[in-house]
Amino acid sequence: LRCSAGVGGGLVQPGGSLRLSCAVSGFTLNRPAVGWFRQAPGKEREAVSCLSTNNDITYYPDLAKGRFAISSDSAKNTVYLRMNNLRPEDTAVYYCATDLGQSSSYALCHKRPANWGQMNWGQGTLVTVSS
Repeated sequence: LRCSAGVGGGLVQPGGSLRLSCAVSGFTLNRPAVGWFRQAPGKEREAVSCLSTNNDITYYPDLAKGRFAISSDSAKNTVYLRMNNLRPEDTAVYYCATDLGQSSSYALCHKRPANWGQMNWGQGTLVTVSS
């Protein structure tokens, strides 16, 4: 499973919603995990949502629980990130990424930066949350 460029970013007001999309290829049980990561200016890159496409099991860090939802549609070759109740601190460049191995959603969202070379990174899309 591989991600290309993320799309759907833009300017939204606090409390607003936004859906990001990324075209993917290679849906397979061999490489089932896909995730969304973000990097804000001056901050380290962090995981926000991860999904195992073979069983639809998701993992959400605390920052995303109740607000973000990751999903995939193999028929449309697309992975989505729905973001609700956005906050200014959500402002960041968002990246779709997949694991080149057989990680679970939990493992992907907990992968250490030293192991990010085991992942395929799509081009990011900028989300700006501001009034």
